[in-house]
Amino acid sequence: MSEESIVHVSDLRKSFGDVQILKGVGFDMEEGDLVSIIGPSGCGKSTLLRCLNALETMDSGIISMAGVTLKRSEGETRVDSRFHDLAHELRQRVGMVFQQFNLFPNKTILENVMLAPLVVKEEPREVAEENALRQLEKVGLAGFAKRFPAQLSGGQQQRAAIARALAMNPKVMLYDEPTSALDPMLVDEVLAVMKTLDAEGMTQIVVTHEIRYARDASDYIIYMEAGEIVEISDEDEIFTNPKDERTRRFLHRFL
Repeated sequence: MSEESIVHVSDLRKSFGDVQILKGVGFDMEEGDLVSIIGPSGCGKSTLLRCLNALETMDSGIISMAGVTLKRSEGETRVDSRFHDLAHELRQRVGMVFQQFNLFPNKTILENVMLAPLVVKEEPREVAEENALRQLEKVGLAGFAKRFPAQLSGGQQQRAAIARALAMNPKVMLYDEPTSALDPMLVDEVLAVMKTLDAEGMTQIVVTHEIRYARDASDYIIYMEAGEIVEISDEDEIFTNPKDERTRRFLHRFL
């Protein structure tokens, strides 16, 4: 693990029943990197992301993110209270944006963005509101704070979901197919927010089928297949000279 690594994953394994989903995955990221994870459906991309945020408990391996380290040994069956405490701490430092927006329909956009800082961090209301308005401005929704989710387009709702994650002041942002539920015309407005955050130095991991975005915006790309990382490369090299035949086969349809 490099001293500059803000994300370190080593020998990460996860199974559901007899089906092994992640087979010893590992990689490192430096602060400010934007990494896209691509690969065929069912290859383990989303499970990897959920393990990184401790929404799924890994079977074994090491996850170190934003100063919090989770470890489990092979064959370990019990998840102790210390692990749960660390997982809770990690989730406070890592933002997560899902395919579905998961906004509370009975709350305004401002209330949705304020909620976690109020409840989890117990911030004073005026502090939470000031921060929420700042994050909504960052994602281009300053004029929509008093609207309800149903009054926004899909792209606007996803940008509100990003603002909600940013309101917790995360060190790392994770995105699980953030544009897959959107009309193609709305995809670019969400991707533009992620590019802006990259320019500001936010560390981001994006599971995506948007190959164009992965190529244009990523510092490097991870290609996964059948629960394994096949190849890690910068965006130019993996498209112009992929090292593995499986990567070439997958990217052939996009090139």
